[in-house]
Amino acid sequence: MSSKSMDYENLNENVKKCQYAVRGELYLRASELQMEGKKIIFTNVGNPHALGQKPLTFPRQVIALCQAPFLLDDPNVGLLFPADAIARAKHYLTMTPGGLGAYSDSRGLPGVRKEVAEFIERRDGYPSDPELIFLTDGASKGVMQILNAIIRGPVDGILVPVPQYPLYSATISLMGGSLVPYYLEETANWGLDTVNLNQSIAKARSQGITVRAMVIINPGNPTGQCLSEANLKEVLKFCYQNNLVLIGDEVYQQNVYQDERPFISSRKVLMDMGPPISKELELVSFHTVSKGYFGECGQRGGYFEMTNISPKTVDEIYKVASIALSPTVPGQIFMGLMVNPLKPGDISYEKFISESNGILESLRRRARVMTDGFNSCRNVVCNFTEGAMYSFPQIRLPSKAIEAAKKAGKVPDVFYCLKLLEATGISTVPGSGFGQKEGDFHLRTTILPAEEDMPEIMASFKKFNDEFMEQYEDYKGYSRM
Repeated sequence: MSSKSMDYENLNENVKKCQYAVRGELYLRASELQMEGKKIIFTNVGNPHALGQKPLTFPRQVIALCQAPFLLDDPNVGLLFPADAIARAKHYLTMTPGGLGAYSDSRGLPGVRKEVAEFIERRDGYPSDPELIFLTDGASKGVMQILNAIIRGPVDGILVPVPQYPLYSATISLMGGSLVPYYLEETANWGLDTVNLNQSIAKARSQGITVRAMVIINPGNPTGQCLSEANLKEVLKFCYQNNLVLIGDEVYQQNVYQDERPFISSRKVLMDMGPPISKELELVSFHTVSKGYFGECGQRGGYFEMTNISPKTVDEIYKVASIALSPTVPGQIFMGLMVNPLKPGDISYEKFISESNGILESLRRRARVMTDGFNSCRNVVCNFTEGAMYSFPQIRLPSKAIEAAKKAGKVPDVFYCLKLLEATGISTVPGSGFGQKEGDFHLRTTILPAEEDMPEIMASFKKFNDEFMEQYEDYKGYSRM
């Protein structure tokens, strides 16, 4: 055995156990093919600008002025920037005496946290306390901070929806905890069933696991479902009865593509339920600038809000946040711009509304095109993407394909996705990276490719899939669930 501390065999076992499928084997192979000159369509990650979504003009104007404040002293600045962008840049620069290159408070700029609290109050109809809001480098960093505070060791379990976003499985592994799965029901449009929740928690407890928190992702990633108010009430009651912290991943709240189930926050439903639950249930909610019509993934702006969390615990979370000194300041200003948007009458308002509505309307159309495209394919069934940024079709793999995958040493859906990548350049994520029921196979793709490219992408997928099924099926024809 090597004596070098950083040799693989001597690494922290939690690091080696940690898996993150979104940038796993498929992504690495796609990157290799791209370097070899093949055109790759990276639909593996919800990265809007990388797939052609244009930045909103007003936020970028404000950030440009904040990054180069000397422009504000130029007598011609009004020729290049609208007056409301100039005013907003000055507004944020008053919050950052050292400019964007200086650290902020470890919880984030007080002025931006106040804007977040005002946004939450407008959204939910209940006051929010800026002192219980922490700004973070994207929502992911906030999730990691909270899970780090909750998980004490391997017998501490976190209930996570399956299929799930691998941030949760990876972080739970890294922190040395136990993931407790609860399965979403595909045939009920990825619905959440409290009977299944009770079975999951009972099984975990029988194995000596102390379940301490429950994660919901609403709208869903990778499954794209939107939870109803009734469903959220059931979840909140379940957490209250079982003394669980509810972790509400709500980063896709702007991404809703149907009108039957608009987004409603866990916090609003909790407050509507009234005491004692509204005063006692522990809730941590997350949001980000990376999704929605901003799509500013690289700016790393996020927040979490704590509800009914003990003041001493808040102090401990602040202490740990202080280790990293400060979240990125430009990301905090992007968050301020998102939660405190332009208002009717502002000079840039009409352009802002045109740009943001145009993005969301196009995403709604793309969600339908992709769902219909998958459902037109042989042995493929896909629920409609109600929200978020992804389609998660089930691929009904023939037994011959499963055998071929085993011979190649691959998980069957990895085998399928690799074949898809090599044939078409479409880089997806196999369903096994998110978790799925035994014997089911899926893939996840974003709905983010440019709208004008979507018909060609779906035609390319259909051609590949039909040829794959023709090669591996014992019979010809279509099968459905």
